[in-house]
Amino acid sequence: MLFHCYILKSQSTGRFYVGHTENLTKRIFDHNNNRTISIKNRGPWELFYAEAFETRSKAAQRERQIKSMKSRHFIESMARASR
Repeated sequence: MLFHCYILKSQSTGRFYVGHTENLTKRIFDHNNNRTISIKNRGPWELFYAEAFETRSKAAQRERQIKSMKSRHFIESMARASR
């Protein structure tokens, strides 16, 4: 089973949300249906970037690394580099 570190972008505000999960499709569905309290009513959300990892701890570590950058420029450059 793969785990994902992902970045969502709000279509209404342009803000980013960084998280990790084992079921990316379900997690995006949950975000878009206000089942995530921390970002409730801030969507709709679209998948902006994702990376797959073999363990949850590696996905969580990558999430923390991205969050520690606190930079919109860093997030946008990651997406450009992956294309």
